[in-house]
Amino acid sequence: MASLREATLRKMRLFSEMRGKPAAPGKFWDVVALTAADEKQELAYKQQLSEKLKRKELPLGVQYHVFTDPAGTKIGNGGSTFCALQCLESLYGDKWKSLTVLLIHSGGYSQRLPNASALGKIFTALPVGEPVYQMLELKLAMYVDFPARMKPGVLVTCADDIELYSIGDSESIAFDRPGFTALAHPSSLAVGTTHGVFVLDSASSSQHGDLEYRQCHRFLHKPNIEDMYHFNAVHRQGSVGQQDLAGGDTACLPLHSEYVYTDSLFYMDHESAKKLLDFYESVGPLKCEIDAYGDFLQALGPGATAEYTRNTAHVTKEESQLLDMRQKIFHLLKGTPLNVVVLNNSKFYHIGTTEEYLLHFTSDSTLRSELGLQSVAFSIFSNAPECSHETPCVIHSVLDSGCHVAPGSVVEYSRLGPEVSIGENCIISGSIIANTVLPPYSFLCSLSVEMSGHVEYSTMVFGMQDNLKKSVKTISDIKTLQFFGVCFMSCLDIWNLDATEELFSGSQTHLSLWTARIFPVCSSLSESVAASIGMLRAVQSRSPFILRSFKLLSIQEMLLCKDVRDMLAYREQIFLEISANKRQSDSGKS
Repeated sequence: MASLREATLRKMRLFSEMRGKPAAPGKFWDVVALTAADEKQELAYKQQLSEKLKRKELPLGVQYHVFTDPAGTKIGNGGSTFCALQCLESLYGDKWKSLTVLLIHSGGYSQRLPNASALGKIFTALPVGEPVYQMLELKLAMYVDFPARMKPGVLVTCADDIELYSIGDSESIAFDRPGFTALAHPSSLAVGTTHGVFVLDSASSSQHGDLEYRQCHRFLHKPNIEDMYHFNAVHRQGSVGQQDLAGGDTACLPLHSEYVYTDSLFYMDHESAKKLLDFYESVGPLKCEIDAYGDFLQALGPGATAEYTRNTAHVTKEESQLLDMRQKIFHLLKGTPLNVVVLNNSKFYHIGTTEEYLLHFTSDSTLRSELGLQSVAFSIFSNAPECSHETPCVIHSVLDSGCHVAPGSVVEYSRLGPEVSIGENCIISGSIIANTVLPPYSFLCSLSVEMSGHVEYSTMVFGMQDNLKKSVKTISDIKTLQFFGVCFMSCLDIWNLDATEELFSGSQTHLSLWTARIFPVCSSLSESVAASIGMLRAVQSRSPFILRSFKLLSIQEMLLCKDVRDMLAYREQIFLEISANKRQSDSGKS
């Protein structure tokens, strides 16, 4: 949709003008806060924010914070919201009642997109901008119009989704009503089963167009299709006079099809935020996971009932405290209004898995044209293929003219020498590769690690179809795990490693590829990449490759001893080389 692309590019231009300059009062956020899963992630985020501010990649004069979840029990993004509110009050005292706050949930270790694991999903690079945008800048750009039309309060969003919308020139989205206000996007019923769905109050419609302000009767969290019909959440196309409702992660919905309105970000005014904080301080430390969407929004609107508090279908781990906590939150928030900003010309995208990442960055996806994503972004690569339906995507990297990258693959923050051939549908991150043919569907990501006070390197490698999250309880069951499609037990034989409990880090009842100590540690980045590619080749050719001579780490351990400073310094080296190359070619043209 041309209007969506134009609206998106306008916001990006506006944000680009703000980068590196003091934000005008009232025109930008007072506070931008990221949540982190633990102190190690907090430090990594703070280091990256400080580098970004130094390089003038973010607006200045804004308070950027990282708030960490307390150690111990996982508390979910709802628990993180409680902790963030507590941090805001302790930092700002009474002053926080006058602040506009953007809270981005970015804790977690991104097991479904492991190239974002070390430095965080919110710092995932995108193939656009000079220097390249990361998800943080894209979020700030997409929300650039919000702060000026917002009363003091907190806007809550997630690190791995993108909301695009277009509204009329004379229209604007305002977050100025009491209670909660959420954005709503038209989506297929299938998409509705994995999101929150709004049941709108039929009497509250003011107008039909790109933007409507509605009241929500009740909110359904990941409902089945039967419930969508039962609670009157389903709309029929044609009823809003909109010919082409956008589906984001789904294709555009055909005319006369049925659709629902699904959630993305939400805002709560200061009074509602303070009510949540007072509640949190009265109940003490959490011992269960709270979902900011499922547990806060389902309590809102006149049609809300306590029934959902007993439904644990979408709960990862049921703790005894959970049902009690849900009941309390329901009674706390019951009667609070849920205002809905219906965006009929909008899309919601999720980039939280390797499949979604490759789809949106390399195939001819609508997101590519809407964001103006490039095949080669801020890189040196003279051999880049001409534009076609599917291309490789190269971000912040230096590639020799003699190397080949197949369509459908992404290379970021890497150096590829001559005689390198990357197969299709691969992800290469933070690596230095020479004289190598990498098979299709390979994932390769290098990390700097601190070992006994020294910087060393380790490279995780596996197949794109491998399930890193799948865990088994006993050593005898590890034969059900697969590495590059091969039985993991067979791989251990090829690498001459024994299948014992010492092979795994962390819990001995959660044995997985994530916790398997199989990745070599080397003194240089290029050696580390070569060793890990050697492991992979051995599995494919069924020929021995002795890993015992190396110190070995699991992905879990790599993340615990990662050296963020060294990884950022390596990226900075590439940045300086690309910048110098650009200056040279620009002076050559003039």
